[in-house]
Amino acid sequence: MSDMLRISSGEAGFDLPITDGTIKATDLKQVSTSQGPLATYDPGFMNTAACRSSITYIDGDAGILEYRGYPIDQLAASATHLEVAYLLLKGELPNADQLAAWEHTVNTHRFVHENVGNFIRSYRHDAHPMAKMMAAVASMQTFYPSSRRLEDPEAREMNIVRLIAKIPTMAAWSYRHSIGRHYVYPNDELGYVDNFLAMLFQSQQRVYQADPRVSRAMEILFILHADHEQNCSTNAVRAVASAGNDVYTSAGAGIGALFGPLHGGANEAVLKMLREIGSVDRVPEFVEGVKNGKARLMGFGHRVYKNYDPRARIIKKACDDVFEVTGVNPLLEIAVELERIALEDEYFVKRRLYPNVDFYSGLIYEALKFPPEMFTVLFAVPRTAGWAAQWLEGVTDPEQKIMRPKQIYTGHRERDFVPVDQR
Repeated sequence: MSDMLRISSGEAGFDLPITDGTIKATDLKQVSTSQGPLATYDPGFMNTAACRSSITYIDGDAGILEYRGYPIDQLAASATHLEVAYLLLKGELPNADQLAAWEHTVNTHRFVHENVGNFIRSYRHDAHPMAKMMAAVASMQTFYPSSRRLEDPEAREMNIVRLIAKIPTMAAWSYRHSIGRHYVYPNDELGYVDNFLAMLFQSQQRVYQADPRVSRAMEILFILHADHEQNCSTNAVRAVASAGNDVYTSAGAGIGALFGPLHGGANEAVLKMLREIGSVDRVPEFVEGVKNGKARLMGFGHRVYKNYDPRARIIKKACDDVFEVTGVNPLLEIAVELERIALEDEYFVKRRLYPNVDFYSGLIYEALKFPPEMFTVLFAVPRTAGWAAQWLEGVTDPEQKIMRPKQIYTGHRERDFVPVDQR
């Protein structure tokens, strides 16, 4: 038997069923107010569930992140990004034959139409790579009209494959265009991450071969960023999809949301903060500034996690492997000392401010010689797998309807028009 919530309104009373820890917002319409049926007001969706999902589970208080029930640390330790993408999309990890077939399918769909390359070239060279990639991804619908056949399972699957396969190509070309270099075409003999690194860093004189430690670190980062429940960009994907849109148009909306500095740009802000601190001996002074409201601590705290972000622990370990190849980023010592002091200081402990995924990821990207504007792109490429899974779940969910939140109107009412010569 379901729990019930009793609501009293004047002389009337209403029992609302509680299911999965929620009530249906439409059940509140039974309650009348002076301004019409009762509704909820929830800016930023702080306590509103908009969908049912079986993809990603987060327990923010306990610091738990699971994809389809698998702990993130186990996946990061043993899986590849394409294994995780398969898991997110299909609900189960692939066996050896399924994985081989999946990798072959993705790897043979990496090429994009030449017009997409020309489209990227049409931008100024110094345009942000995310802007180029957002437009390029959204344009893919025009090349694959079958993507609009949302009722066709084969069309849905094929276009998801195309998106996951081609997003690294578009991302790499956006980067190469920014630095004035020729495009590098995909190499079907390389794995997903190694091919992406080659398209980014290949020179004309030599064949690029990524150090295995760098490849594995990037693989881990891709796994950690693959999905994260109903965050801003995922909500944008689902909202656009609810209007009957294809996976490319919906993913383009996700990229646009991720482009925002409050979502995908936090690791760049962490690097800026560490540079402003300047040295380990200035960390205590900075911490006191944060406590006094004179400085802002970046990379700590999270909307969901009220414990140590499980992804931050994993990335911190990945730093060691990358720095063996590139040399230690001098900002690492500042970051480690800042973390140590913050985790011991009652001010931060009481507020449950722990390092999040952005605190260490920027150090790795910088060590690999990526400019800051590429950091969000490196977030978007792996997140495409999660967006695709969320898009698929949304468009096949019979409960979902086109998203249209209510509003509380605060403007004027019933005003008479005045001709311009009388105003």
